[in-house]
Amino acid sequence: MIRRGRLQGWLKRPISEFRPWAEFNGVSFDGIKIGPLPGFEGRGSTVIAERDLATGKEPPLVVVPTDLILSLEGVNVSAKADQQLKELLDSLGQFGRTARGAILVFLLFQASISCPDIPESVGVPCPLTEYIKFLPEELLPTFWTEDEHEILLGTTLKPAINAKLNSLFREFEEVRTATANIGWCKKYWWDEDDGFITFDDWMQVDAMYRSRALEFPGIGDCMVPCVDMANHSSGDATAALYEKDENGNGVLILRDGKSIKKDGEITITYGDDKGACEMIFSYGFIEDSMDSAKVMFIDLTIPDDDPLRAAKLAVSTAAPGFRLFDKGDRTDWESDFIWLVCINEEDGLGINFLRTIDGKLEMKSLWKEEELAGTADLRGLLQNEELWDVYQLRAVAILQGRVETQIRTLYETGDPERGDHIRDMPWKLAGRLRELELTLLERAYGDLEDQKLVLVQSQVVRKYLGLDDDEAVEEDFT
Repeated sequence: MIRRGRLQGWLKRPISEFRPWAEFNGVSFDGIKIGPLPGFEGRGSTVIAERDLATGKEPPLVVVPTDLILSLEGVNVSAKADQQLKELLDSLGQFGRTARGAILVFLLFQASISCPDIPESVGVPCPLTEYIKFLPEELLPTFWTEDEHEILLGTTLKPAINAKLNSLFREFEEVRTATANIGWCKKYWWDEDDGFITFDDWMQVDAMYRSRALEFPGIGDCMVPCVDMANHSSGDATAALYEKDENGNGVLILRDGKSIKKDGEITITYGDDKGACEMIFSYGFIEDSMDSAKVMFIDLTIPDDDPLRAAKLAVSTAAPGFRLFDKGDRTDWESDFIWLVCINEEDGLGINFLRTIDGKLEMKSLWKEEELAGTADLRGLLQNEELWDVYQLRAVAILQGRVETQIRTLYETGDPERGDHIRDMPWKLAGRLRELELTLLERAYGDLEDQKLVLVQSQVVRKYLGLDDDEAVEEDFT
């Protein structure tokens, strides 16, 4: 039966039934099987070699028919044969026309079709109705407890989870509001006493999608049965590639130069450039071999004493923060938002109200009377200014101060005590993430200091500050 908030609780089918289901629906396997890795049965299912495999000698390891690929196009094709699904998608407007919106609602709809507690016929069953019953529960951070979230204080994962939960709740309310007047939805999804769907169910379908969606060439974000059972390895450890063949099918092929022994694991990459935070956020793990946080997104604020603060926030089209990343021998950063933070009216920034054709007032940002199409345009304009080195120095000083604050927060929260109700996996992941992010932040602080020392010797900067060549620069650029 459907249990409130535990969608997976009533969708479970044993993985031993997966291959018969897949082959019945046109999937072909050559030299591989799906199941637990020998010796690692508690780790879940993966793609395993049934025999010795070698590049150049193998046809595709898996071929998944195009009609079994769960994509935006696939959902729309299904809706042509299912009036109730079409009604659902139409009710959602723009959200139902996105890959994410269409696929999440499709997953929830398939769960409803399978529900034995819905006595009347809902929807038209299809092969993917059974597919979602094989998907395991994912212990993504959105399902961690409040106590487990608290041990993330000081990491970039904590605000990311908060933002995600807020976003999920907005989506859930949007779906509920949009579908509330559809007869069967009103009765079986949203009825105050007897409705089955809760916010936790929306988190479940989000976890299914977020942890398994692959960006397939020529298809876009989608879920591909069999291929999405493969685990992740980065760099040279990645054993196989996924792509679309000439017939539109999804295929899994061995990488050039790769050989896999019988019973060996066949891995794919979920994205070699993903940082530690994103790996935990989307997939619930960090590779044991990961020795760097790789990428961090750190939030930025506009100071309260900035006279244009409210206007800047209103016109900004950039994420309010900066991306810090590891380039091997050094760190670097990028941000569109920082340039909005570090310039003001006296530099040439203007915020004006313009009247549109229909008579409404619209706020616009300008740089020296030139209208900005978006915040991303600002950096290019500043680069052409004589005071570019001054603007860079301001930006670097602000970023260094923000990095210092993040470092201080990690040190102040220290190693949090492990409460009785904190599970082993969240505890280990939180500790590892703190170590990796602290290391990257400390490296970045030193690199930003080096950038600052170079910029402060610029003749443009010295002239701007009114310094003689022999004077030391002691200005506080924070």
